[in-house]
Amino acid sequence: MIHLTESAALQVQEMMKQTERPDAQYLRVKVQGGGCTGLSYGMGFDEEKTDKDVQFDHHGVRVIVAEVDHGVVDGLEIDYKQSMLGGGFTIKNPNAIATCGCGSSFRTATNAGTPGEC
Repeated sequence: MIHLTESAALQVQEMMKQTERPDAQYLRVKVQGGGCTGLSYGMGFDEEKTDKDVQFDHHGVRVIVAEVDHGVVDGLEIDYKQSMLGGGFTIKNPNAIATCGCGSSFRTATNAGTPGEC
């Protein structure tokens, strides 16, 4: 399961309203190879869910992830933090056994990914 906090859901809903993709109905979370630790997260809007996606609903936002990535992100929590310097999404992944110093990549016990430049 991927958990989206209420703060993150409100931010995603606001971003969906402002997107140039009016048909976007889902927040897609994905995992891709790269970063100095091996795997990186990606998030974006998607119009369609496929039969190879897993869906989670949180605070009015439909979150999808490909079945192939689900094991790497199972238990993931996405939050949104606002400060005087701005705001941004934070990700806590209980499956990550290592992260890079800048926090943009990770690896799990079962998936080391493809490390690259950070």
